[in-house]
Amino acid sequence: MSDPRRFARREVMLGAATAGLATGMSPRASAASRAALDRLARRLEALGEDGLDPRHYDVPGGTLMSRAEAALRDLVLGRVVPPPGRADIRRDPVRAHFPAWRERLFASADPASVLDQAAMLHPDAAPIKAALVRFLAIAARGGWPGIEGNLTSTLEPGSLDAARVGQLRARLALLDPEVLRGAAAESPVYDARLEEAVRRFQAAEGLEADGRIGRLTWAALNTPVEAKIAQLRVALDMRRGLAAPPDRRIDVNIPHFRLRLTDAGRVVQDMAVVVGRVDRQTPMLDVRLVAVQFNPPWGVPDRNAREDLLPRFRRDPGRMQAMGYRLYQRIDGELTEIDATTVDFGAYSKDRFPFIIRQDPGEVNALGRIKFVMPNRDDIFMHDTPDRHLFRRPDRAFSSGCIRLERPMDLLAEAFIGMPAWNRERVDRALESGATQGVSLARAIPVRLHYDTVMVEAGTVVMRRDIYGLDATYLRALDAPRSERLAEATPRP
Repeated sequence: MSDPRRFARREVMLGAATAGLATGMSPRASAASRAALDRLARRLEALGEDGLDPRHYDVPGGTLMSRAEAALRDLVLGRVVPPPGRADIRRDPVRAHFPAWRERLFASADPASVLDQAAMLHPDAAPIKAALVRFLAIAARGGWPGIEGNLTSTLEPGSLDAARVGQLRARLALLDPEVLRGAAAESPVYDARLEEAVRRFQAAEGLEADGRIGRLTWAALNTPVEAKIAQLRVALDMRRGLAAPPDRRIDVNIPHFRLRLTDAGRVVQDMAVVVGRVDRQTPMLDVRLVAVQFNPPWGVPDRNAREDLLPRFRRDPGRMQAMGYRLYQRIDGELTEIDATTVDFGAYSKDRFPFIIRQDPGEVNALGRIKFVMPNRDDIFMHDTPDRHLFRRPDRAFSSGCIRLERPMDLLAEAFIGMPAWNRERVDRALESGATQGVSLARAIPVRLHYDTVMVEAGTVVMRRDIYGLDATYLRALDAPRSERLAEATPRP
């Protein structure tokens, strides 16, 4: 057990040394303590490089060591209480073991070094912090200028465009000095060297790295440096004090539009996914994949029926029936199928639509041929899709909330590990039969639908757009005074 009295004695001794009052210390020890506390004071002033606001720890009347303890707590455990709906952020105070860190802080002859160590606990912390420091330096110099001019037309490689090319070259040179090397550094031509820099920028931003600068690339180039700083600050705090992940798990990163299945630290599946669009966001979940369903029917949610399918029934009800959509209405308490070609859909609106829609299994079924079942209150699942073209898009927020898979058969093979009776031949027969069939997995797989706009891949930081605004919500909590954060976290009756 730690002894609070020893912490108090250590703090008094260090504070006395700083004030020149440590009468029981040798001059050398007193000087060393003063130097240590000078370093600690500078370290607290530099908390901005850890994504924290130093002003939050400058409490009137607080001692230097009490400020350091508060900063240490946030570095180890995270400053923000996870907002509602963020099941993907699971902190584990027991695993973080803050009391041991607190004891180390007060026992150390160099408390600043303890803060340094705590700031680097997560393996992603070092590269993310380095990127944050880099962007902070750019912001201190005034940031980067926005690119002006015609940003609705695409700038093609090889084009002559003195106005936009000059601004583009200056913008990219802040992060990529290669742009200004060579004899053509002042050229108004969108040359090969600049194109290479644009491709690197597009890849880092998760855009199609084709060198063509269209609407999405112009928008990314004009994103203020302050927005990047905010993302990196959120990313650092979100990683603090996390629970240990399962060895075998599926992670779906919503803003990255990717699924990864990891086993014992090794990525065995990595594929593109389609996620919920902004008005039908995929919720963050921590669930388990327990079963698969071959040739699933689709019970169309009411919102999809009213907002998505009603306009299509108006245009061509016969075609909708040919695609396996069935229309039902409750008549005298009984659910009765209605011939869609006999309905005047113009008489109905999204606010008045008394029908239930289901789609039969088949090649054009919205769920494809395989559904991956992971029970949850939001009725979210992963599934195949006939809309394969969407996986070629860099921005893949198109679904109504569920996760569409680029390679469902690959995930199925992993899910069926330990189930030798379900070989590829049997799977093919089940699919070809057209019959709906459910199969429970021998071993459930943990699934986490999470939201990380900042990732570290092979030591490199890559960033994605805050498509749902969840980073912005987290940032407000990160920048709120502690009293406000505690009030938000207090359960209400």
